[in-house]
Amino acid sequence: MKKILFLIMVLFTTLANAQSKYEAGMGKGFEMLKSAQSAEDMGAASAFFERVADAEKDKWLPYYYAAYANHLTGWMNPKADKDKVAAKSKDLLTKAEVLEKDNSEIWVLHQMITVQQLTVDPMTRWQAYGAEASDYIDKAKKADANNPRIYLVEGQFKQNVPEAFGGGKEVGKVLFTKSIELFKIFKPASEMHPSWGKDQAEQMLAALNK
Repeated sequence: MKKILFLIMVLFTTLANAQSKYEAGMGKGFEMLKSAQSAEDMGAASAFFERVADAEKDKWLPYYYAAYANHLTGWMNPKADKDKVAAKSKDLLTKAEVLEKDNSEIWVLHQMITVQQLTVDPMTRWQAYGAEASDYIDKAKKADANNPRIYLVEGQFKQNVPEAFGGGKEVGKVLFTKSIELFKIFKPASEMHPSWGKDQAEQMLAALNK
């Protein structure tokens, strides 16, 4: 009996230590993400999250944040090859998708990556990449229509679409307003799950109301 209890204690101690190491790693990654002042800093955060993900192998969030941080490097560096950045982001996000099926947060980030690719050459890429971005928004809504980040990224996208094609300033206002309202009641599944976007939605709405 004592041996069984001892083995159980060892098992729980091992699991607790593994969880603590993972949480510590994620915490450091979040600090790097929050403090990043340059594309290089953001790239370092992405690489760190990727190392955490590769070490854990069964958790999707580190791959998600690795993809998210990598995506941001494409905006922080005006000279970045956005197609190359997007390819890396997609690779990381696909690894997250293998571990977490049909997740609204993953679909939202897919949309963001697609829009980044569209900006490389809007005139020639609009039809294909615009349709793909809209498809990801639809998938995100089907997975969780109460995710406030859906309406944030949809608003960012549609505010730049001509009114004749279902976009424009007023459409953006509606979407940013909905995002803000959902943020008021939104509760992430854990401290590690995505919670970003509220400040962005408020800033975007304020800019449109000027």
